[in-house]
Amino acid sequence: MTQTNATPPASQLPLVGKVTLLELRAAIMAGIYDFKRAPQFGLFFSAVYVVIGFAMVMLGAGHVTWVLATSLGFPLAAPFAAVGLYEVSRRLEDKQPLIWSEVLGVVWKERTRQIPWMGAIIVIYFLFWTFLAHMLFAVFMGMSTMTNISSSLDVFLTRNGLIMIAVELGIGAILAFLLFSMTVVSLPLLLEKEVDFVSAMLLSIRTVAENLPVMLVWAALIAAVSLIGLLPAFLGLFVVLPVFGHATWHLYRRALYDPV
Repeated sequence: MTQTNATPPASQLPLVGKVTLLELRAAIMAGIYDFKRAPQFGLFFSAVYVVIGFAMVMLGAGHVTWVLATSLGFPLAAPFAAVGLYEVSRRLEDKQPLIWSEVLGVVWKERTRQIPWMGAIIVIYFLFWTFLAHMLFAVFMGMSTMTNISSSLDVFLTRNGLIMIAVELGIGAILAFLLFSMTVVSLPLLLEKEVDFVSAMLLSIRTVAENLPVMLVWAALIAAVSLIGLLPAFLGLFVVLPVFGHATWHLYRRALYDPV
């Protein structure tokens, strides 16, 4: 008897290639091109990030429960929004039609594959950083005389405050780059192939390690441009996120290749 819901066979892991700055530039240009060809999809999926980020700010004042809810929702929703952008780039690459029901169907189908595990990893990572940031605040500022820090920033201009900011920025940058290393090619890989999320993360880390200078540039560029995109009430993210989402797909294509 034929099984109609058989699990697809596992894919062979691709090999890590060499990525240059020229290829990084080509990936960015391809991301811009994809966004121009299908702006409606880019705007739709980037809206997930923008709406949740805006909600975190608007509900933040005095509503810890709402902040926690939106904070947990953000890393859970982010991988699925990214998958939507990857799927659009994949279809443009293969000259397939961009049909809303089919693109959203692929995103919906991912809930039964490996992407939810990546979302869980990101949530745990996010919670760990939140806890660590509070611990650092307590270590450096616990003995300081506190005013209302939401309305007075003078406490952060003290010696302890400045040291705390420097330490949090340093540790935050390291943790952010580690998360970047685990996800930069693993998410598009999980969309395209039948690979378990642990193998995908390890391969992503190895890809970054073997192309460290270029990947450092890529991570710094994402951080800098995303920060700029935050400034005008998150509106810049409507362009930044889809462009970098599409570009990530094209960088994945250049970083990994199938064995002969």
